[in-house]
Amino acid sequence: MIMKEYKFWFATGSQDLYGEECLRTVAKHSGIIVERLNSSGLLPYEVVLKPVLIDNVSIRRLFHEANTDESCAGVITWMHTFSPAKSWILGLQEYRKPLLHLHTQFNREIPYDTIDMDFMNENQSAHGDREFGHMVTRMGISRKVIAGHWDDQDVQSRIGSWMRTAVGITESSHIRVVRVADNMRNVAVTEGDKVEAQIKFGWEIDAYPVNEIADYVKDVAAGEVSSLVEEYYSSYEILTEGMDQGEFQSHVAAQAQIELGFERFLKDKNYQAIVTHFGDLGSLKQLPGLAIQRLMEKGYGFGAEGDWKTAAMVRLMKLMTQGTKDAKGTSFMEDYTYNLVPGKEGILQAHMLEVCPTIAGGKIGIKVNPLSMGEREAPARLVFTAKEGKGIAASLIDLGSRFRLIINTVNCKKTEKPMPKLPVATAFWTPEPNLITGAESWILAGGAHHTAFSYDLTAEQMGDWAEAMEIEAVFIDEKTTIRDLKNELRWNSAAYR
Repeated sequence: MIMKEYKFWFATGSQDLYGEECLRTVAKHSGIIVERLNSSGLLPYEVVLKPVLIDNVSIRRLFHEANTDESCAGVITWMHTFSPAKSWILGLQEYRKPLLHLHTQFNREIPYDTIDMDFMNENQSAHGDREFGHMVTRMGISRKVIAGHWDDQDVQSRIGSWMRTAVGITESSHIRVVRVADNMRNVAVTEGDKVEAQIKFGWEIDAYPVNEIADYVKDVAAGEVSSLVEEYYSSYEILTEGMDQGEFQSHVAAQAQIELGFERFLKDKNYQAIVTHFGDLGSLKQLPGLAIQRLMEKGYGFGAEGDWKTAAMVRLMKLMTQGTKDAKGTSFMEDYTYNLVPGKEGILQAHMLEVCPTIAGGKIGIKVNPLSMGEREAPARLVFTAKEGKGIAASLIDLGSRFRLIINTVNCKKTEKPMPKLPVATAFWTPEPNLITGAESWILAGGAHHTAFSYDLTAEQMGDWAEAMEIEAVFIDEKTTIRDLKNELRWNSAAYR
């Protein structure tokens, strides 16, 4: 699922108080910075240099053009000299995309031997950026502030990280989720206000009868199914475990037919995320398993049992991580069971079938095993264990009056022993700061049992997305204590009501 080739505009603020020569220098410095940022190899998207802005007409025009240019995913601002902040009011009032305030200056150090008033007047970002920052704060505009020298790798990496969040903010309004059937009966956390979600996040969440998508599955040609089964057999380890070869392949073919039918439906109807429910499968032969895993691998979001919030978040996070060098993967996930042995604590993560193979840490196999839920034939699924490493688990919940995004930093590791009788893909992680505090914090914050999990995003990136969406973000990490978390939740209940 190819994402747009987004770009980010670089807007430098100044004024004509010090003459044309000064403005030429400002433009030259901005060009050098943009060229260096683009050649750093640390930014996932191109930075585009814009003319120096010195009055409210040019500023307003730039923000208007940014709003209407579909390839622009955000604007990076920097005040080289002093830029009167009232000149920015109209433009900022009308601007609707992500904003980064880069608080930097062209020179790395003070030129002690040569510095004079001409240099001071020309190079006063410490002055101009504070003027600009004051106005943005007074206007209550959400933005990212990154301070430091523009040629430092840390600053460049932070800009690149913010770019991914900005794309998530921009792409959020393009996410459309199809609900195949409805929510799992009597389950609370997968419910939510779909109208408010569209207002807040731009998501469209629509429901279809199961058999409308099942008809797409039924209409897939046998030759297409055979070709995809061949691809499966060449891509994955085939684990028949004594099952008749022909019968095994027929179960695998059922998933291939579901994958092809579902994907055709999603493309025809322009949906980027999907939810299913084992309690309402219509004429489908199997609960979609391998098929959903493959769709997630292609970039679609997924949520089980009608969980449209997690489906949209998985899609969003896959968009944000697209093109990440040495990406380790993003997936739908569910908390299942604990290991409470001292020194070996952790949570076994899995689902009945639907875990994305992008997070696999080794060989991926296909198994066919009975499933007690759904009352259909035994579904084929991809089985594997997840990679080791740090990641985040994010849960978007609806508290009735507002949304809350809970973000837990977790450390994935190998299980102490293999689990030969468990025929599903699994991950095993310990939440920060530790299992007990992490679990208590998650429960207190109201976190769901479904999460959108990624090795390739940070809590900061997701927190910036939540801030842009004007929703509450709760972080659970190495610094979390129960006392502080309880206070934070109390304060948030007042701030976000």
